[in-house]
Amino acid sequence: MEVRLAQHISSEAGERACAVRRNIILYDRKVKGLPVTLAGKQSGLSHEHTLKAKNRHPGPVSLRRATQGAEMIEERDIFVAMRDGTRLALDVYRPDKAGRYPVLYAAALHNKDMQGPDVADVLPPQPAHAPLWFGPIEAGNTRLFVANGYAHVIAQPRGSGKSEGHYGHEDTDHYDTIEWITHQPWCDGNVGMVGISGYAGEQWRAAEQGHPALKAIFPYDACSAYGGMFGFRDFYPGGVLHTFPYLLDVFSTVHEARGVPEPLLPEQEELWKAAMANPDFKMYQNLFNILTQKGQRTFIMFLSLIAPWETEDAIERAEARFRKIKIPFYTGSGAYAYTYKLHWLGAQNYFRSIDAPKKLLFAGPAHLERPFHQLHDEIIRWYDHWLKGIANGVMHEEPVRYWLMGANEWRTAADWPLPDTKWVRFYLCDWGRLSEDEPVAAGLAGAAALEPDVFTQMPLKKTTKVERLRYMTDPLPRDLQIVGPISLTIYAAIDKEDTNWIVILKDIGPDVSVQTAREGERSPPADLHERELTRGWLKASYRAIDENRSRPGAPFHKLTQSSIQPVNPGEVYEYKIQILATANLFKAGHRICLDITSMDVPTGTGAMTNVEYIPYHICRSETVTHWIYHDAQRPSHLLLPLISNRQLSAS
Repeated sequence: MEVRLAQHISSEAGERACAVRRNIILYDRKVKGLPVTLAGKQSGLSHEHTLKAKNRHPGPVSLRRATQGAEMIEERDIFVAMRDGTRLALDVYRPDKAGRYPVLYAAALHNKDMQGPDVADVLPPQPAHAPLWFGPIEAGNTRLFVANGYAHVIAQPRGSGKSEGHYGHEDTDHYDTIEWITHQPWCDGNVGMVGISGYAGEQWRAAEQGHPALKAIFPYDACSAYGGMFGFRDFYPGGVLHTFPYLLDVFSTVHEARGVPEPLLPEQEELWKAAMANPDFKMYQNLFNILTQKGQRTFIMFLSLIAPWETEDAIERAEARFRKIKIPFYTGSGAYAYTYKLHWLGAQNYFRSIDAPKKLLFAGPAHLERPFHQLHDEIIRWYDHWLKGIANGVMHEEPVRYWLMGANEWRTAADWPLPDTKWVRFYLCDWGRLSEDEPVAAGLAGAAALEPDVFTQMPLKKTTKVERLRYMTDPLPRDLQIVGPISLTIYAAIDKEDTNWIVILKDIGPDVSVQTAREGERSPPADLHERELTRGWLKASYRAIDENRSRPGAPFHKLTQSSIQPVNPGEVYEYKIQILATANLFKAGHRICLDITSMDVPTGTGAMTNVEYIPYHICRSETVTHWIYHDAQRPSHLLLPLISNRQLSAS
């Protein structure tokens, strides 16, 4: 996320503390007038200082711990002054042995006090389905890093946790922090970065700031590539808002203060009024509560609600940032990440767009455990090569490695999407079928072929039943390997001014049944195993496409405010829906299944849900009927990336 603040001091005599007005750029857009209480003076620090000097701080907590194969010194709550005098809190963990070491630096808005090795002493790694799986414990296994001859530095960004200042002034903070690190007697001058998710997002920002000591990064679960860390395009594909920022806010460390909501600046005030009047937002009272407070809490969610679009210049700005990053990077995500969206989309977009030594890893459907400890052998191999100069062959391997679900094994490739991908269309047909056969020409099919399929969805305030249209292939005669980005093109009409298209790709089977006229054989068995692979989303009014930036399986929607196109009820439109990339072996006897819906449901009451990274979406507050056409003039179809056996190599 790219955030900038400009301070304008105001006061209410005798009643309120000094307040600061923030000009916030989120998704490369400026939103003015969000109030926050000023915590106090900048601790009396002079702005004239040098990063090379010993930093002024109350004194770190210093301990010695035994770790695997080594003794470790830990120093906590060191305060490091930035060039403007603001002090950031950080922790240092390093080998208890004389010498200079390469440094693995981590920084994120997540609480640094949740990242230390003491947490692992009481909370061993938790699988993602466990009740004590806490997403923000992501900075990595300190003991393992230290045992392998690295120092581990974990920093808290300004305006969060124990660090001073206001989040948004950090455009040079990574540079300054790395400068401080390189002047410590225990640093050998070589720095890499570690940590996933929020820690990965900060790695891209640090790489852009360009300190020469930062030699490589490992931003796994990458965060958005367009529009900043939480940029609209990768965070909300298809323009459909979800509640992940709201669900994650329980872990927020960002300094916030609440008072009587004040008027925003005129442009934002009008956006806020429109959002307050939106019945879809008002139906979700948990989100409406955020709106009423005018950005004093959960500001990422707030800004998404009042300005749910991408700025006009976001793409050009992102492409300029891509050109600034020159250092080697190792990015990726997992099959679980289609629910997060930004991690997997961001990784692919960075990998495709940056010209530098690079690798991409696409893992399986099980989320990484917390505290984060997996992938560490690969992280250490990466940095042994780039920071220690060890010739371990990490750059002689194929650059892409992915987990092929269904086969349940690792595969490698030269690029992503895979070279020589064959794009295959599966057409939507009557009776809920998916077929490679094109629709029969209108003159030969008869008028009945023009009739659409229909479903009607009542809103969440009336039902939790998700209506759908389901399309399936026959049981496959042979294995089918689908690896890469996917898209769905539908020709459809609705009876209201907007809807959310939510489409789900599944692997169903095995199915040994036959369909005949006999009783019990007239439809596929109802108890077939279903395995969800990925999803896609598109708000109907956000259907405009940038043809120049679109690629097979990856329609590039414009998503700007000016590109929003109202829907005329009853009119048929073409919708191209991006379905997030996957890698799956559909085995012989299985079916490819596509569900088309328009709503999802929180799993709890009070609009809460069981899993933070499987957020529900903001759906329509009125009943909507949907008609989907699939004739020769309107050939609705699923576009899949087919990989032949000879192209795949096992790893």
